Amino acid sequence: MADARKKREYTGDYPEKTLYLPGPTEVREDVIEAMAQPMFGHRMDRMTDLYTTIVEDTRAFLDTDQRVIVLTASGTEFWEATTLNLVEDRMLVPTSGAFSTRQANVAERLGKTVDRIEYEWGQAVKPEDVREALESSEDGYDAVGMVMNETSTGVRNPVEEIGDLLGDYPETYFVVDAISCLGGDYIDIDAHNVDCIFTSTQKAFAMPPGLAVCTVSDAAYERELEKDSASWYGGFQRCLDYYDRKGQTHSTPAIPLMLAYRKQMKHMLEEGHADRSRRHREMAEYTREWAREHFDLYPEAGYESQSVTCIANTRGIDVAETVETVSEEYDMVFSSGYGDLSEESFRIGHMGEHTVESIRRLTDAIEDVAGL
Repeated sequence: MADARKKREYTGDYPEKTLYLPGPTEVREDVIEAMAQPMFGHRMDRMTDLYTTIVEDTRAFLDTDQRVIVLTASGTEFWEATTLNLVEDRMLVPTSGAFSTRQANVAERLGKTVDRIEYEWGQAVKPEDVREALESSEDGYDAVGMVMNETSTGVRNPVEEIGDLLGDYPETYFVVDAISCLGGDYIDIDAHNVDCIFTSTQKAFAMPPGLAVCTVSDAAYERELEKDSASWYGGFQRCLDYYDRKGQTHSTPAIPLMLAYRKQMKHMLEEGHADRSRRHREMAEYTREWAREHFDLYPEAGYESQSVTCIANTRGIDVAETVETVSEEYDMVFSSGYGDLSEESFRIGHMGEHTVESIRRLTDAIEDVAGL
């Protein structure tokens, strides 16, 4: 096996590829150009102007009264931070794919007791199962953590219904990983008892990778204040109190990425959250119709993702070869199935700034290469 550590010099001489991945996705040219500005200090007034702009624009776009944190990090940071900030002992995590399983694994790695409601990959979390687990627990749970959009299987879980039932359990906090859908799949955060919902900018926000976004309810903030320990980098108090005092981040941020964020968030505000969600729904409906015509859908019926479609390889095509050939001949990149599903399925990311027309160009290319 080749040694992956062997240096392979980055040349910059690569063909441009259109990305239809479950993230990263395509980024507007003016958003990329926004990063190429002269550097300035992260304690200057200019930084306060920049950071308060992106934070308050995000709150406006998401239409939430919750506080917003934007950190230089992957969304993975908020798996750790929300667990450390909110969970003293026990957490309930429904698992139905790779990323929900990983959320449970992270909590266990942090020393928490995690009870799982396990589903087969492709199945959605059922609210009645969550209620049963809550009712049958003698010790209760500090938090319920779940994935809104399971990227590995293309399942969109009913987080609104689960949030509603958690209204009967005010001492149990609701943490939602919306990494591959927030910004492209509308959710009324404040109406459904969500205490924290987080994402990464390279997905439906259609920005470069490197920033993580999390909303924080007043109850979640107060909960952290009661705990003896919490996350240092992603601590709610540390992040939000510093913002209140300075309008900045407590640690040095990736300033160029935040400049890109400012530009893209203006585009997102102009489109509006509801219309952006509607466009994503139209792309999803087109992709599902195409998948049913030529293959089948992997996720449980009625729970299909609005930002990434996982397609069951019912025709037995060579997925890896098809992905590679479409990339070489059409300069378009989509994804094979995740992990053990690499040949059983493939995934099309229809998120960010894509349209039905741009998704159709990809499906036409797949048809040509696969001989459909």
